[in-house]
Amino acid sequence: MFVLLREGDSDYDRIFDGQWLNDAPYVAMHRLASAGNVAGLTGTIFNWCEKINPNIRIDTHRDNRVMQHVLAKNRFTYCGLIYLKNGAERLAYQRVGKE
Repeated sequence: MFVLLREGDSDYDRIFDGQWLNDAPYVAMHRLASAGNVAGLTGTIFNWCEKINPNIRIDTHRDNRVMQHVLAKNRFTYCGLIYLKNGAERLAYQRVGKE
């Protein structure tokens, strides 16, 4: 399961210690999770989202090494830090596909 915000996410308006790869319209992904028993599922999800908009932003916790690995494996670039409305820090990533 996952959430796809087609209009982006205001938490991504400001990025610290880095920068986004571009300022083009993007989709934001949140709450990506699975039972872990289907190989390659996250890649399939990212590719499907890329068809909606080739510019994808996502974030994860600093301690979530599994997700950081999944993002790197699926062509996401670490861009910097964002802070949620409640002040929580997240590592921010972006993937820019083919248009």
